[in-house]
Amino acid sequence: DEDFVERLFIASTHSFILFLTARGRCHWLKVYRIPEGERTARGRPVVNLIQLEEGDEIRAVVPVDEFVDDRYLFTATRQGIVKKTVLSAYGNVRRDGIIALKIRDDDNLIGAALVEPDQDVLLATRNGMAVRFGESDVRSMGRVSAGVKGLNLRDGDVVVDMVVIGEEAGTLLTICENGYGKRTPSGEYPRIRRGGKGVIDIKTTERNGPVVSSKLVADDNEIMIITQQGVMIRLPVGSISQIGRNTQGVRVINVGEADRVIDMTRVVVEDEDEELEGEETDAVGDQPAEAVTGPADSEDGSAETGENEDVDAQTGEDAGDEESSGE
Repeated sequence: DEDFVERLFIASTHSFILFLTARGRCHWLKVYRIPEGERTARGRPVVNLIQLEEGDEIRAVVPVDEFVDDRYLFTATRQGIVKKTVLSAYGNVRRDGIIALKIRDDDNLIGAALVEPDQDVLLATRNGMAVRFGESDVRSMGRVSAGVKGLNLRDGDVVVDMVVIGEEAGTLLTICENGYGKRTPSGEYPRIRRGGKGVIDIKTTERNGPVVSSKLVADDNEIMIITQQGVMIRLPVGSISQIGRNTQGVRVINVGEADRVIDMTRVVVEDEDEELEGEETDAVGDQPAEAVTGPADSEDGSAETGENEDVDAQTGEDAGDEESSGE
């Protein structure tokens, strides 16, 4: 009753599904090894199908048709380390998985995705900064290497999300702990070299709290917001204001004093025929979704327009970036 569909993709029986974990290991399954079920079946827990290490958890799921040499798997960690590895390097996975990337003890994986030539990667941080750079800025590395610096984090800051931006225009939806958020056109995030400190994505004031998640969305998408006390709110993306980058945003969900938002994700829109059958297709919480579509409210109650200040944009140099390789 408290679960929802986060990803839906079409694959043949001989396709592969890559599962990347927080500790940097890679597992994969052929689709035909996943038990087939009816359309309305609950399915089986993934942990029953692959051998995860104790305390590890899945952070990314990537469908793959073939392990070819002209496509790359791009990964990012909480400390801002990024890596691009040719997809064919992951084609021979053992029963207990293989190393996808070397991760330090104080770091963990936050995202992974396939990248194509000329695509951009955007890293969003907990303190409201964002760095956008071309995938070509990261050279291809071996599977067991650690990677290179994707952005220059300020003290106390960490990366919370990785977004791949293609040719299609979209908006970056950012949600903060205290229930505030906003959408900003992806074109307002300038492309700079990797390793820079980036530009302001959202103001993480005392009202907003730190950033929880950032996703690239379209107007017809839906999202699910989850709080620490288990409240889940589902709402359409179009109900959230689209405003400038250097702003505080608007209230998206009412959060109690002892509660906070812990995650946000896109969800798959349920079929209308399921709703007609009387099934519970929407996982909603105890309160209605509240979305303010007007101008962003500033802390003093006035409307906040937000100018795109690029004072924090820096072109990071390669100095200090080291690639750690070897078994």
